[in-house]
Amino acid sequence: MNWYPWLNGPYRQLIAQYQGGRGHHALLMHAAKGMGDEALVYGLSRWLLCQHPDGEKSCGKCHSCHLMIAGNHPDWHVLTPEKGKNTLGVEPVRQLIETLYNYSQQGGAKVVWLPQAELLTEAAANALLKTLEEPPAGTYFLLGCREPSRLLPTLRSRCFYWHLATPEASLAAQWIARQLQVAPLSIQTALRLGEGTPLAALELLQPERWKQREELCQQVSASFQQRCLLSLLPQLNHDDAVERLFWLCSLLLDVIKYQQGAGHYVINLDQQPLIAALANTLSNEALQQNLQGWMRCRQQLLSVVGVNRELLLTEQLLEWENSL
Repeated sequence: MNWYPWLNGPYRQLIAQYQGGRGHHALLMHAAKGMGDEALVYGLSRWLLCQHPDGEKSCGKCHSCHLMIAGNHPDWHVLTPEKGKNTLGVEPVRQLIETLYNYSQQGGAKVVWLPQAELLTEAAANALLKTLEEPPAGTYFLLGCREPSRLLPTLRSRCFYWHLATPEASLAAQWIARQLQVAPLSIQTALRLGEGTPLAALELLQPERWKQREELCQQVSASFQQRCLLSLLPQLNHDDAVERLFWLCSLLLDVIKYQQGAGHYVINLDQQPLIAALANTLSNEALQQNLQGWMRCRQQLLSVVGVNRELLLTEQLLEWENSL
C-alpha cells in the first residue's frame, strides 16, 4: 500500500497515544476522500498487531507483519458492504462481534477496520454499540467516515474523534508536481476542486480526465456565444454526470464571486477569462437561480433511483436558456 508524506505527522501522533497508553479502543477517523486515510489506518493496524514493534514502526519481520503484508491476517477484520450493496447490514456486524469474543488467533491484538461507518444501517450501528462500549480485551475499532453528521450520535459518542486535516496547498502541489508534469496553475485548480486533497487532485489531473473538464468549459463558452445552452447536453449526459455538474456548479459559483468582488477566491483559476465573460453576460439573480437549479439537479441524480438523466438535464438546460 502506498504511503504519502502528509500522513507522517498524524501517524506519529496516533502511535504516540497508543505508546503512552492513551490510545482509544474506538478511533473515528474523519477524512475527506483523496487523503489516503486507508494507508494511515493500515500503518496503525500493522503497529497494533505487530509482535515486536520497533519504536513507532512495525518490525516487518514477525509473523503478524508477514500476514499483514500478505493481506490475510486472521485478526485484522475489514468490514465493508457485500458486493452490489451500498449499505452495511446487521448480520455481518453480528458475525464479526461473535468472532471478536473468541481468542486472538495470533495471540495479540484484534483490529477492526470499518472504512465507511456512514454505510451502517441503523440496526447494524445499534448492534455495534454495546461492543464499542465494552470491547473484548485487546480489541481496537478503527472507523472511517466522510460525513460524521450521518452517524448515530450514540455511535459517535463511543469513539475518539480524529480529523485528518488536508496538507498545506504548497506541500500538496509539490507532491503532485513530482507525480505528474502539468502546469502549476492546473495543479492549484485541481487542488481547489478536490477540496485540498492531493489524491483527488492527482486523479482529476490525469490527461484524459483533465481534457474532459476543459472540453466542458470550452462548450460552456461556445453555448453562451451561440445562445444555445442545449448544446451543452452531450458534455453533461455521461455516467459521471454528477462530477461534471460539480464542475459546472463550481464555475457558476466562481462567476458569482467575481461579480461580488471576490475574484481572488475563485476555484477554477485556469478559467478566469471564461468567468469574467460569464460575469458580464449573466445577472446575479439569474446566476443564483441557475446555480440552485443545477445543485437540485445534481442532488436528484445522486438520490433518485432510476431517474431519467437525459430528461432531467434537458429540462434544466432549457430552463437556463429561457432565463437568458
